[in-house]
Amino acid sequence: MNKMINWFLATLVLLVTACNSNNANNHRTIFNINLDDGLTSLDPAFARNQNAIWMDNQLYNGLVQLDDKLNVKPCIAKSWEISADGLRYTFHLRGDVHFQDDGQFKNGIGRKVVAADFVYSFGRLIDAKVGSSGSWIFSDKVAGTQSFVALNDSTFSIQLKQPFPPMLSLLSSAYCAVVPHEVVGFYGKDFRSHPVGTGPFKFKYWKEGEVLVLLKNEKYWEIDSINNKLPYLDAVRASFIPDKQTAFMAFIKKDLDFFNGINGSYRDDILTKSGHVTQKYKGKFIMVTHSYLNTEYLGIIVDTGLTIVKNSPLKLLKIRQAINYAIDRQSMIKYLRNSMCTPGNAGFIPKGMPGFDDKKVTGYNYDPGKARALLAEAGFPDGRGLPEVTLTTVSSYRDLIEYIQGELNQIGIKTRVEVMEGASLRELIAKNGVNFFRASWNADYPDGENYLSVFYSKNKVPFGPNYTAFNSKLFDKLYTQSYHEANDSARYALYQQMDNLVMQQSPVVVLYYDNLVNLYQNNVSGYRVNSMNLLTLKYIRKR
Repeated sequence: MNKMINWFLATLVLLVTACNSNNANNHRTIFNINLDDGLTSLDPAFARNQNAIWMDNQLYNGLVQLDDKLNVKPCIAKSWEISADGLRYTFHLRGDVHFQDDGQFKNGIGRKVVAADFVYSFGRLIDAKVGSSGSWIFSDKVAGTQSFVALNDSTFSIQLKQPFPPMLSLLSSAYCAVVPHEVVGFYGKDFRSHPVGTGPFKFKYWKEGEVLVLLKNEKYWEIDSINNKLPYLDAVRASFIPDKQTAFMAFIKKDLDFFNGINGSYRDDILTKSGHVTQKYKGKFIMVTHSYLNTEYLGIIVDTGLTIVKNSPLKLLKIRQAINYAIDRQSMIKYLRNSMCTPGNAGFIPKGMPGFDDKKVTGYNYDPGKARALLAEAGFPDGRGLPEVTLTTVSSYRDLIEYIQGELNQIGIKTRVEVMEGASLRELIAKNGVNFFRASWNADYPDGENYLSVFYSKNKVPFGPNYTAFNSKLFDKLYTQSYHEANDSARYALYQQMDNLVMQQSPVVVLYYDNLVNLYQNNVSGYRVNSMNLLTLKYIRKR
């Protein structure tokens, strides 16, 4: 492993030197990270998991972006207007944003971004032939590609079918990045590994599963508060070490500059049960913690019309509710997450999201007596006659799922744990191909609607995120009603009604609302912290 890392570092230095030969400063700053859960695409139309979003955030820009408090700020759009009826959004674009250089442009030089590029990029998202995992974000919002219009090179408009108050927040998602038609048209599906955007870093090299290299975009358009050009780093290098403990050791040896999340058997070596750095590692790195818009949960497919559900005992509501009552979340997060999260005793919308209110949304507390009573009411007293259920997860969550296995076994629900590779499990979940699974939902944009979209019946897989095949006419009615409610408090009240309905029907078992834990080396500064755990490297400095 060390030889491999050294070889990649040497290769990267050569790449950086070759591509920055005109840089008078001979000191190259390379920021090293690890993507333990792999990477399947660098095409923003397929930015459906954290690693893809992180890398796309370095390569691309959209109309708007979020600040550290998740407020919407200008990006390629310098200003915008919203019509009085909330149906038309008109954006005025900057004139100094260019795509990164590529051979598909005239003379290989990246051209200026114009409004037609957003027409193309957004139209591509909803093109069934592309099959974007982000097509759902415009579901029920636009009538088709004709809803995206370039009024001139610097003015772009979106016409909605019905109001959608979180629209600006939605447009900050990685799915809404702008891409050039020349390059996408040339590479087709292979654009996933030949990305060209407008972001602070440009693509250089990707050997899948081993190393990814991004270089500084010398022509990037953003500046800092004192007019210095961004980014400060010369390059970003990502490794793909799948084992978190091995990756942490690489961080301790300073082969990595950044480490995200602390899981597995080594957690107690780093953190006390109350969530503080142990004496062993005090002062050896910077630990940053923050609330995180991420809900960790168990998903259960509930559509009895699907073959996978017909013979599953989980089709019974009382059994799903029993599972919810059977888990001691407080002990789970203390002993398995070192108090670095909040028990998921309310709804699916996480703590930290505007409108979250655990007094108005009723989830599940630990009550094994109630769980046993529900099992008996379902016809399986003490679990007698109940078929074994299989709970599927990835290796990094095995300890958590084995804890849940023990909790369920105690009330009579015999559970088998199946461990799969992350990409394979995500693929199955996205096709309703696994009945009972561990998953997480990270906010694509900071509005509770993003979480409720997971249960909207029109967001069916494979193009939408309704992984549990939940279908409720009342839920759908409230969901579409929320589109027309511009008043935040009134809209949040609708969100709470929907969240309560989901909890009552239990297509999910909410485990906890996460906290982010980011580790940086002591020579790193300029890192940004936000509740979406959005990795922003354009401000990073490395001494």
